[in-house]
Amino acid sequence: MPDDRRKSVKEWPEDERPRERLLKYGVDSLSDAQLLAIIIRSGRGGRSAVDLGMELISRFGSLEGIAQAGIKEICGKDGIKGIGPAKVAEIKAAIELGRRWYKMPSRVGEKKEAFCSSQDVLNYCMQNMKDLKKEVFRCFLLDTKNKVIRDEEVSVGTLTASLVHPRETFRAAIRESAAAVIFVHNHPSGDVKPSQEDILLTRRLFQAGEVLGIQVLDHIVIGDGCHFSFRDNGLLQRP
Repeated sequence: MPDDRRKSVKEWPEDERPRERLLKYGVDSLSDAQLLAIIIRSGRGGRSAVDLGMELISRFGSLEGIAQAGIKEICGKDGIKGIGPAKVAEIKAAIELGRRWYKMPSRVGEKKEAFCSSQDVLNYCMQNMKDLKKEVFRCFLLDTKNKVIRDEEVSVGTLTASLVHPRETFRAAIRESAAAVIFVHNHPSGDVKPSQEDILLTRRLFQAGEVLGIQVLDHIVIGDGCHFSFRDNGLLQRP
């Protein structure tokens, strides 16, 4: 990275310019801030696009943090100088495209992920869920060999609770003829101890699965670098 951070990116050595570096070395050679710089395109007030990308990462912690941040948090009165609504829209659109691609059924099917333990589930979704500001409840649809058919986002709740009903939860599983499901939701507080509501909901979902002939293999709560598995703790069973 050039020492003179106030120079325009166009004045940097070619190998340090994000766009040129991507074309020459591939997308994996760029940091998150450099990728953001390509979307931002130009700096402002003596600050380069990379400077703005670095401030975004610093302010919100990660790409997921940027995705969860509100428009006014990024470009409002107390937001980041040099980033306006148009640039925020482009950044959020790019992140959302990546998220949708990640969740595409065809991609999951090709990857043939198989869940044999709670750790397998964590390896698949921990990075995308641990920093969410709201509770997000997801359902993984599995075939008879526990391979992922698709990943369905069931609900997005508040900071303290998700609104989940068995009818909506199993709708996709029925449509895709899933043999089993695994439920995952996060606790924004970072504390993975299941609440009484979590326990009651898990019992209801387990019972609904038995009625529908769809096995509920686990319900996992994700926190800050840790998790709680109902199955691993002996809580996933007939009440």
